[in-house]
Amino acid sequence: MGAALTRYRVIAWIVGVVLILLVVIGMPLKYVFDNAVVVETIGPAHGFLYMIYLVAAFDLSRRADWPLKRMLLVMLAGTVPFVSFYAERRVSAWLAAPQEQRAPEPVAR
Repeated sequence: MGAALTRYRVIAWIVGVVLILLVVIGMPLKYVFDNAVVVETIGPAHGFLYMIYLVAAFDLSRRADWPLKRMLLVMLAGTVPFVSFYAERRVSAWLAAPQEQRAPEPVAR
């Protein structure tokens, strides 16, 4: 699972940085200064990289045996600026915890 975590961490940072560039630099240039060059360049790159991020998050979630809700939340983290960094730190910390701390509590019925 270590290689899957490394792949996820790398792509989470890349997607996060590209999304910040797109939102902080590209969008103001497009809508304030009427210059869409950055959006036209970085936008498709972010879309492609986000697909890789989804595959890496899915791979890691299957190896770590996450519930569907956690997997979906981690996948959505690549769509909001700065959230992919937070999710990457949370995922890394969660997977670094001993197995006993990670196991969900049994449901009393």
